[in-house]
Amino acid sequence: MLLSIKTKLKLNKTQEIFMAKHAGIARFTYNWGLATWAYLYNDGLKPNKYLLKKFFNNHVKPELTWIKEKGICQKITQYAFDSLGEAFQRFFQGQSKYPNFKKKGKNDSFTIDAGGKPIPVGGTSIKLPTIAWVKTYEGLPHTTCKSITIYRTANSWYIAFSYEKECQPTIKDHDVVGVDLGVKELATLSTGITFPNPKHYKQNLAKLQRSSKVYCRKASCSNNKHKAKIKLARHHARIANLRKDTIHKLTTYLCKNHAKIVVEDLNVSGMLSNNKLAQAIADCGFYEFKRQLEYKAKKFGCEIIIADRFYPSSKTCSHCGHKKDSLSLSERIYRSKCSNHVIASG
Repeated sequence: MLLSIKTKLKLNKTQEIFMAKHAGIARFTYNWGLATWAYLYNDGLKPNKYLLKKFFNNHVKPELTWIKEKGICQKITQYAFDSLGEAFQRFFQGQSKYPNFKKKGKNDSFTIDAGGKPIPVGGTSIKLPTIAWVKTYEGLPHTTCKSITIYRTANSWYIAFSYEKECQPTIKDHDVVGVDLGVKELATLSTGITFPNPKHYKQNLAKLQRSSKVYCRKASCSNNKHKAKIKLARHHARIANLRKDTIHKLTTYLCKNHAKIVVEDLNVSGMLSNNKLAQAIADCGFYEFKRQLEYKAKKFGCEIIIADRFYPSSKTCSHCGHKKDSLSLSERIYRSKCSNHVIASG
């Protein structure tokens, strides 16, 4: 199957500047394509990424000498147009809003390849096409990939790529397990095991508020404001990494040790519309949990069963099938009338 990996790069100051130049070229190409797309559409034409890419390579790119600087990978403009085409495709399908112009310092990224040839990776060093050798903080599997995406989070650069690997199913300890996601307990399993919710955002909220206040009080366009912005972004990235680590450990345990996993189809977007619970629900990462569960099921050889979102799992006794008529949000445990069986409502 196709697996993906990402890790942090260990770059010096010169390499960081070189990466920023690549990201700037990718951003310029994307913004030029977006502006030209809107201009052609207003004139009654129907543009596409292939038309824009051809015109840019033949008429615009030859005049921009700074794009052809020594060591700059010329494939980044191609992937910038591909990203623009995917953004418009999602817009036409109603999956996202109209594409916006990219801003410097926000979601800086670019993609490179070796002209169709496989790129060898492995160990703590990797040779990027037309760029140079770069080091990583952790060892990479010895394999090959078709393309590599490099992006920046806060003041750190990361590398991400996909590779093919033959995965073997693991030995399962349980045949079936039901998973009930919640805010108080992140996950409650039908086997009796519970995973507490660390609430990383809530625990670090005071520190985030102080950093945000410091950032807002700095003078605009100053070096101190830029430093405060990086510090605030690092705090947000740390919380996101802690949340992903918690979900990774939970989903890996489920997929490695259970043959069938039953989860409910949660309406996450609907729950986030509740202003009183939105922060707590967003801190749980329900969508990320489902995303990781789907690809790890293929990796470890288990089956995912999605239960209907309107199925009253919290009101139904798993021992006898008795269903409680009404259940308030504050009721966490109740006792079934017909079998005297204790039921946890999640």
